[in-house]
Amino acid sequence: MPACASNVATSRLEVDLTLPGRGVTGLFGHSGSGKTTCLRAIAGLERAADGYFAVDDDVWQDEARGLFVPPHQRALGMVFQEASLFPHLSVRGNMQFGEQRTPASKRHFALSEVAELLGIEHLLDRFPGQLSGGERQRVAIARALLAAPQILLLDEPLAALDLKRKLEILPYLERLHRELSLPIIYVSHSPDEVARLADHLVLLEQGQVVASGPLKQVLSRIDLPAAFADDAGVVIETRLAAQEADDLSRLEFSGGQILVTRRDEPIGTPLRCRIHARDVSLALVPQVHSSILNSVEATVVDLASTDTPGHVLVRLDVAGEPLLARITRRSAARLEIRPGLALKAQIKAVALLA
Repeated sequence: MPACASNVATSRLEVDLTLPGRGVTGLFGHSGSGKTTCLRAIAGLERAADGYFAVDDDVWQDEARGLFVPPHQRALGMVFQEASLFPHLSVRGNMQFGEQRTPASKRHFALSEVAELLGIEHLLDRFPGQLSGGERQRVAIARALLAAPQILLLDEPLAALDLKRKLEILPYLERLHRELSLPIIYVSHSPDEVARLADHLVLLEQGQVVASGPLKQVLSRIDLPAAFADDAGVVIETRLAAQEADDLSRLEFSGGQILVTRRDEPIGTPLRCRIHARDVSLALVPQVHSSILNSVEATVVDLASTDTPGHVLVRLDVAGEPLLARITRRSAARLEIRPGLALKAQIKAVALLA
């Protein structure tokens, strides 16, 4: 299982990272933060003046030794915002192009397996001009996988798609995540995408790494409010526990349970949820006469100022699970919010990510 180590410095970027050998690493930041430059350096498309990059024991760049493996000799797959398929080749032909780059003895997958994995079996004889944007991106990912990469680089693969096409392709990206041991680096400026897909998160600002670690850990930090702004919040892993009356489903997680609009998956299905800080209110005593269905016992860990005037961000502990709440300074003063305070966290909305 390859692990990725990178120390890259260009005039616009300075990054020193060791990334997990499997799962999805989200490379997140606003436009101009250095996400794509970092990915291009990993791919060898942009040579860093003072760089080092290795996947497991394979060193692709070590400027201290004058070593630089050119892009076409790196065992990687890369997919950009635009699919860049060969228009004169069918879907099958485009996929075979990726396959032909790799000796048969080193191939990880058969063409038919990748087509089934990405749901494009019925498209094999079509040409790129006959495909939707989401279908083209799935074919581009299939072609990249058939090149037997050690690492898959996805550079904002959904950025050029409308919402309908994004929702069409996201389940397939989740399936890649579940079924492949291949490390994936996923570049995005969308908090929702990284929250849905990533296990590990790297936050870039102005070409520098400002945070790196497990997704839940980075998202729950209250010293990074500017990075997520109105999208500050946490991710929790739940499972579908039961169906309730009034078209509700009960989800269980390590911190308790929450009710959501009915889900029809089998009981026991794991579901990843996102709870925004703006959707959490705080109370010192249980609120009986309230429209808010979800309330959990919580303890204040810390609080910090935000970029929103008159507001603070409160970090809570819910039986070991982190939770964030954004409240006004006046409310924080009135409730005497302080570390160690036990209270009720009322969750007004839960976004189901998968």
